[in-house]
Amino acid sequence: MPIGFIANELDVVQRAPVLPAELPRGFVTLLMTDVEGSTALVQQLGPRFGALIDDVWAAHRAAVADAGGLEVEARADEFFTVFEAPRAAINAAVAMQRAFGERSFVDGTAVRVRVGIHSGYPTLTAGNYVGVDVNAASRITALGHGGQIVASAATREAVQATSGRGIRFVALGPHQLRGFAKPMPLFQIASKGLPARFPPLRT
Repeated sequence: MPIGFIANELDVVQRAPVLPAELPRGFVTLLMTDVEGSTALVQQLGPRFGALIDDVWAAHRAAVADAGGLEVEARADEFFTVFEAPRAAINAAVAMQRAFGERSFVDGTAVRVRVGIHSGYPTLTAGNYVGVDVNAASRITALGHGGQIVASAATREAVQATSGRGIRFVALGPHQLRGFAKPMPLFQIASKGLPARFPPLRT
């Protein structure tokens, strides 16, 4: 299985052009999303699913741009972005979830997205990132539920070292991520206007 961002079985595949020089190096915060129940939405909407994903990505891009992040990759129902400032990634995630909670999409369809955030030192390649930190962000995203934001301890520490006002990190305990030797402490982002209660993480 490749280390990078993996597409699922959906047929919608696009990518916005990003020049390698634009992507930051060193310590960065990775934010990934995917659509909960995407296979059911494909079956429900058929060819209109492409229009729904276009709208979903437009909402993502607006939140990311407003927070000062950069899009790395958009593939199938998954979206991958990077931020130099950890708090900016949290701000983008909160804006995304608030926006998705207030609107519907094609044919009045409600869309719920999972958001995973992890900070580290991924390796920059030709317009993308690879490495264990990318894997961690992807695994964290997959554990969450629609409407939820799950972040790693590395992101929590980085945010608390700068500015944690207006948000709370709710401890979800250590979780074993697939392919990782040790469990990783994970946290739910709590903020005004976001759902607070979710089922246990999908470990």
